[in-house]
Amino acid sequence: MLDISPILLLATFVVFLSLIAVLNSWLYNPLFSFMNKRDEDIKKDLQKVGNNDDEINELNSKAESIIKNAKLEASALREKVIEDARELADSKLEAKRAELASQYLEFEQSLAKSKEQLTSDIMSQVPLFKEAVKAKFSQI
Repeated sequence: MLDISPILLLATFVVFLSLIAVLNSWLYNPLFSFMNKRDEDIKKDLQKVGNNDDEINELNSKAESIIKNAKLEASALREKVIEDARELADSKLEAKRAELASQYLEFEQSLAKSKEQLTSDIMSQVPLFKEAVKAKFSQI
């Protein structure tokens, strides 16, 4: 019935081993080396990404410090401009006050002159008023 032929069994075993040897050298070793290389490349890329994260964080912190410094400089500049404007307004106000004070002094002086002139005019007219009053009393 079924006869097992040792020569065929040995030949099949030799062909199987030679097939494994050929597949190992031509297929499995290049496939494993490709997979190992790919794993190494992935690890390198992940490490580069990690380095990029550190670099990004460093650049973000630099940007934040630059923005903070710019805000401080802007605040200082704004305060300086406000102080300069305040000083300018105060100087203009003081100049206007001095001008108004001198105008008021001139007004007081002219008013005093007018008062003196009016007083002298009234005093010069007093004898006429006295005569007019005497004339009215004499008519009564």
